[in-house]
Amino acid sequence: MTDWRIFQGTNTPHDGISRLPPPQAWRAFDGGPPIAAEAIEWSPVDLVRAMFYQAAPEILDLVNAALYLRRPLLVSGKPGVGKSSLALAIAHELGLGPVLRWPITSRTTLKDGLYTYDAIRRLHDVSTAKQQQDAETDIGRYITLGPLGTALLPRERPRVLLIDEIDKSDIDLPNDLLNVFEEGEFTIPELERAARGEQADVSVSTADRGPEGVVVHSGRVRCRAFPFVVLTSNQEREFPPAFLRRCVHLQIPPPDHDELMRIVEARLDPEISAEAAALVTTFLRRRDASDLATDHLLNALYLTFHAARGGGDREQLAQQLLGHLPPTAP
Repeated sequence: MTDWRIFQGTNTPHDGISRLPPPQAWRAFDGGPPIAAEAIEWSPVDLVRAMFYQAAPEILDLVNAALYLRRPLLVSGKPGVGKSSLALAIAHELGLGPVLRWPITSRTTLKDGLYTYDAIRRLHDVSTAKQQQDAETDIGRYITLGPLGTALLPRERPRVLLIDEIDKSDIDLPNDLLNVFEEGEFTIPELERAARGEQADVSVSTADRGPEGVVVHSGRVRCRAFPFVVLTSNQEREFPPAFLRRCVHLQIPPPDHDELMRIVEARLDPEISAEAAALVTTFLRRRDASDLATDHLLNALYLTFHAARGGGDREQLAQQLLGHLPPTAP
């Protein structure tokens, strides 16, 4: 029997997304016309993080639940457990292109994620005789879709959007996202006004396509395949019940001894992993009393291995370095 799971945590790209059944009627969207698939290169760092992510079975089930239901995945856990890397692994394995990132701060608003309008630049161009006509007629030159806005463009296959550290947001942002998550669309007032002036189709820039741009019709962006949205939280605040009802909630606990050994074996030289068990035990003991992340362990092992090549005592170096090195990836 074929596994129901589309995302299988194999770290190997495949076309399983084509097996995803049609959405429930209330999660079906009809945006269009569909835009062409993007040919966007992954950054080498993101590609490595995606390829080496280790997904536990319970993670696989909830990721696939969110895929089937076309619902955002809210991923909670301590810093360093791999919340952001999970989004990269999903996009890589399912061939959905590089992840669109929207990092959140206390000053972030919904509009920041949807689009930006450079009114000052347009005003400057209008006042410059050489560019006055272009500035008055081509408003799209001054509009750029944000990460969320870019993710909502009408595509046959979804893009993956990472809304990172949503718990750092202003208290209103989670509720502001609800309508976009339900309707799968938003409008750009500046382009709606242009449409009333008979400029219905306007080419705008996007978060990751550079100057190529996409066409927005009548100021409205509506998705076709709902994007796979991963929201991460370090559990620094609680969220409104209405927001939580619209998400699939995944809690990632810190990895145990066996999981850490699998991570070490996947990320580092086998010679390191063969001697890592003792240091993993020490790491787990210290982690219970402090905020050590998995990358502290990986960094200590990596540096210990290379330092010991010069004749140092490997075990002593590992114990000395553990906990004093910064993590390298969230």
